[in-house]
Amino acid sequence: MTRQVRLASLAAFGAALAIGGLSCMGSDEPETTTEVGALLGDALPGTNGTQFAAARANFIATESNPDGFGPIFNEHACGNCHQNGSVGGAGQQIEQRYGTITNGTFNSLASTGGSLRQLFSIGGFNVGGLNCNSGTDNNPAAGATLFAGRLTTPTFGLGLVDSLPDSAFSTLAGREPTGIRGTPRLVPIALPNPFDSSQHVGGQRVGRFGWKANVPSLAQFAADAYLNEMGITTTHCSAGSPNTAFATENRANHAPTNALINGCPDDQKPGVDDDFAGEHNNCSGGLNQLQDDVANFLFFMAHLAPPPQVAITAGSSQDRGRTLFNSSTLMCSGCHRSDSDVFVSTSAGGIPAGIHFQPFSDFLVHDMGTAADQIGLNDGDSVASTRLMRTAPLWGLRSRNLKFHDGRTTDIATAIRDHNGGSLGQGTAAANAFNALSSSQQSDLVNYLNTL
Repeated sequence: MTRQVRLASLAAFGAALAIGGLSCMGSDEPETTTEVGALLGDALPGTNGTQFAAARANFIATESNPDGFGPIFNEHACGNCHQNGSVGGAGQQIEQRYGTITNGTFNSLASTGGSLRQLFSIGGFNVGGLNCNSGTDNNPAAGATLFAGRLTTPTFGLGLVDSLPDSAFSTLAGREPTGIRGTPRLVPIALPNPFDSSQHVGGQRVGRFGWKANVPSLAQFAADAYLNEMGITTTHCSAGSPNTAFATENRANHAPTNALINGCPDDQKPGVDDDFAGEHNNCSGGLNQLQDDVANFLFFMAHLAPPPQVAITAGSSQDRGRTLFNSSTLMCSGCHRSDSDVFVSTSAGGIPAGIHFQPFSDFLVHDMGTAADQIGLNDGDSVASTRLMRTAPLWGLRSRNLKFHDGRTTDIATAIRDHNGGSLGQGTAAANAFNALSSSQQSDLVNYLNTL
């Protein structure tokens, strides 16, 4: 593929990185965290600066029609969605989801392209002398009765989360009170990270990314977004075999296909947009490598440092708010966790080991009742499963303009109140407890959250 930025070699991704131990505040310790990065958007210590800069440039590079962009899409570049505070942050974009309930179970309306709606299209284009048109998704989708928005999530510090073993999330679940206990969500691995030997196609891993915890790794997150948000199809090499999990184009109002429709291809680059496996003799010699763009998206996200926290003065409003956050009355920290013995990076995926971090999340799914988005992961999912949502990490909260999973508010207090999901919602008690606080206590809690 011809690109604005030629990528740094993936081979450097697995280079050893030396780093000393870093201290971190646990949820029960009053000290301020020693920050890994001084500024939002910094790289993890020990990261190759040249490679990080090249990967960042790739992350913000604009895709165009000759690259195979489209035919339907939501944005032209990763950085266009991930921009709050710094490149890699949350976004203003609200991804649109839809579906319906059929015979008591979730139906994504896959034949119409569900459950993700791409909001834009490349429209008319010419290829091989043919005048073609990509069409646009119907809005609303035919037959849909469920509609939900999902806010673009930030990627700061996610390489640290990606490095954790599945056992870390089981440990967190075991520490949570029964009434709010989350569940680790095991999901299939479609695209393994070549530098994590525990991952393989067809295996399972605890999902830790996305609002529904349905993405098991940053490698899969990158390829999925490249396809579903920008319309760039890719193949990869997984342990010597071609990986085509993200090689089929989305089509407006149709199930995904790379086939010609009415004599026209999907976009200006017919077939797979970047057939990495084909370019490398179908992964001969046991090649285990991601397509170059996806590899750089992964490197950039994996090596972003956690958001720095604001120092808190003893006895201040923020300090009082921190006490409330950790109190048995509110139990915010029951789900938004920062367990100092669990959140310590490993070297899995090629990042430095031994970095302590505080994401303020358990990365587990919880029944949020009516506060959930009501969208399932797969056709046939129970109605109960559509209510499961991942605990949103709160680190970097002060850099985000919009709050809650659908970006419904800019106000932290409103977002807390909206955890009320009725009798089934595991966030209802916390929302009610917040409402019972005095106005000054509510202000203290919000002031503390604005230090994150």
